[in-house]
Amino acid sequence: METENAEKPTTRLSIMGPQAPPDRSAPHPSRAVKHLNTGAPTAIVYCEGNFGRIDGKTANGLVRHSQAYRILSIIDNRLAGRDSGQVLDNVSNGIPILEDIEAAVMREASIPDTLIYGMAPSTGKLSEEDREVILDAIALGMNIVSGLHEYLGDDLAISTAAHAANVTIRDIRKPRPSKDMRLFDGSVSDVTAIRIAILGTDCAIGKRTTATVLATALNARGIKTILVGTGQTGLMQGAKYGIAMDAVPPQFCCGELERVIVAASDGEDPDVILIEGQGALSHPAFCTSAFILRGSQPQGVILQHAPKRPHRCDFPAFPMPDPKSEIVLIEAFAETRVVGLTINHEAMTDAEVGLAIETLSRDLGIPVTDALTRPDVHLTDMVLAAFPQLRTVPLVAAE
Repeated sequence: METENAEKPTTRLSIMGPQAPPDRSAPHPSRAVKHLNTGAPTAIVYCEGNFGRIDGKTANGLVRHSQAYRILSIIDNRLAGRDSGQVLDNVSNGIPILEDIEAAVMREASIPDTLIYGMAPSTGKLSEEDREVILDAIALGMNIVSGLHEYLGDDLAISTAAHAANVTIRDIRKPRPSKDMRLFDGSVSDVTAIRIAILGTDCAIGKRTTATVLATALNARGIKTILVGTGQTGLMQGAKYGIAMDAVPPQFCCGELERVIVAASDGEDPDVILIEGQGALSHPAFCTSAFILRGSQPQGVILQHAPKRPHRCDFPAFPMPDPKSEIVLIEAFAETRVVGLTINHEAMTDAEVGLAIETLSRDLGIPVTDALTRPDVHLTDMVLAAFPQLRTVPLVAAE
C-alpha cells in the first residue's frame, strides 16, 4: 500500500524533503532539533519508503521535536546512509537513516527501548510487511508505539507476542472508554488564556510543526504557552495535554477537546493555549477542524497554506482552496478571526516564498510568514499584533 502511494507523486505530495528551498543552506538557527532528551526512553522510528513524505509525517515530526523519546535512528532503506535532518531541513541532526531493524539495533550498545511506527497511511492500517517488522522488534524485547487506527494491542498475534516478551504496546489513537467521555458544556469559556487554533487548507500541511515553533518562540519571549495536541504525532512527541481527535466518537469530540484545554488551563495557568489543527474545515473527507473550532472556541486562528500544492493530498480530484475562501469559511463557521497565514514552502524556492509572503499579505490584509525559513519574530509578532495585551506579560527567564 505505502509503496504504491510513493510511486504516484501526483496523488501523494511530499511536504518535507523537497519542501526545503534549494537556495537556503539551512533553516533558522533556533530550529535546532530537540531530540537529545537523555532521560527519555530510546527509540527507533520505522518509516520504510516514506521518510520525508506525507505518509511519513509522524517520523518527520519526531525527528524535528521529541520530548517523550530519544530518537536514535530512522528505518527507511530508500534513504539508508543519509542524515535525517539533511533530508528534511538541509541541516544535520545526527540521527541516521538505516536500511532495516537489524542495522538499527546493531549500531547501539544495547537494545533500544522502543520501536515507533512512524507512518500515517491514509488506510490507517498495518501492511503484512510492516507486521513482520513489529513482531521482530517485539522478539528483540522492544516496546511498540503506534498511531494507527488499527490498534495493535487488539491484534491477537501481536498482543500474544508482546505478552510473552514482557513488552508493552502503546496505541496512541485508542481513546478513553466511552463511559468516561464527556459532552461539551461550555466550561472552555472560563479559560482565561488566549486560545489560538492552528488550522490549514489541507491535511499534512505543517500545522503541528508551525504550532510547535510558535509555542517555543512565545515561551522564549516570556509568554507562557501550552500546545494542546489533537493528533497521534503530537502525543508521541510528548504533548502533556491532548487527544487523538479522529479516534473519538463525533458526539464527544468537542467535549473531550474542551476537557484537555480546561485541564491545561487549570494545571499550567498559561497566557496562551495553542490548539493543533487537523485536516481543513473545507475538506469534504474530514470534519475534525469543525470539532476543533467548536470545542476550543478560539479567539484567533492562524491558517497554514501550501501555495504550490495543486490538489488535496490523497484527493487529486479536489483542487486546493484559495486561502481567502478558507478564511471566509472559518470566520463564518465560528466566532473567531484569522489573525495570520503561514506558508508550507513545498516545491518553492526562497524567492518564491518571499513573493508569496508579500502577495498574500497584501491580498489578505493579514501578516504572512513561513515558520521554518523566516525568523521566529515574524511569527510571534503576528500573535502580538492580534493580541496586544500579551505585550504586558512580565518577561521571565525561559526555562
